Amino acid sequence: MSVAFVFPGQGSQVVGMGRAFSEAFPESRAAFEEADTALGFAVSRLCFEGPEADLQLTANTQPAILAASVAALRPLVARGARPDWVAGHSLGEYSALVAAGAVGFADAVRTVRRRGEYMQDAVPVGVGAMAAILGLDLPAIEEACQEAAGGEVVSPANVNSPGQVVIAGHAAAVDRASERCRAKGARRTVKLPVSAPFHCALMRPAQERLLPDLQAVAFRDPEVPLVNNVDARVVRDAEACREGLERQVSSTVRWQESVELLAREGVTTFVEVGPGKVLTGLVRRIARGARVLSVETPESLGAAVAALGKKAEG
Repeated sequence: MSVAFVFPGQGSQVVGMGRAFSEAFPESRAAFEEADTALGFAVSRLCFEGPEADLQLTANTQPAILAASVAALRPLVARGARPDWVAGHSLGEYSALVAAGAVGFADAVRTVRRRGEYMQDAVPVGVGAMAAILGLDLPAIEEACQEAAGGEVVSPANVNSPGQVVIAGHAAAVDRASERCRAKGARRTVKLPVSAPFHCALMRPAQERLLPDLQAVAFRDPEVPLVNNVDARVVRDAEACREGLERQVSSTVRWQESVELLAREGVTTFVEVGPGKVLTGLVRRIARGARVLSVETPESLGAAVAALGKKAEG
């Protein structure tokens, strides 16, 4: 049995995330304490109590999701569960690299805090937008974006699963592209409640600002291979880990291809570690027949440990 741990990105945040882990496991409490110290403010309190308006600000969302994911990961690993592969959706790649021992948790949480600030600063609120396109294939969506651009930016941002693609760019161009997608047969288009147009060319200023921060972080070769989301390829060395995190800021998240690659590499069990079950649903649509587990509560952690054939403790 080959196991991949996969980690959620932005869009998974909910007030209260991580609280049950912190109350149940000393490893989780320690993770939140480490994040609080690294950031110089109580991201743990933000995770547990909100307010939701603050938690939805991307500069807060990104370290909060990373902290909650690592708080779920640590008791899982302490009970004997180990991945053969790791991958993460967008921001989740930082959690995956922490899990693989390629970057320290404190460095990662500080970096994603700045990543969120830079991404929010890159485009004034209201100028950009994102929309989910459901029930239309990628080539048709790409064509619709090209037809709708009109000198503005609009392109696929997240290729999540068959029939689910998110586009991003200038707000008016996203609206035009959504209309073109409906004309080409999309079952539905949904404008997303996001604070910035992630993973498109409008994020290039954020990418440039993030590069010095990434260069200042000590990366190590991952202990288990990573499938990165910017290329959907296997990464085994430190510099490739760093370079992938830089390019992903303004590039398409190739999640469907990443999961397909993991399946071709022999992964039969996927474990989503962190808040929410977004990736659980996506993986089931991509790798049909694979076993998919989620670890988002202490109870589901115990079930995952049992399913992986390990002895649950504590």
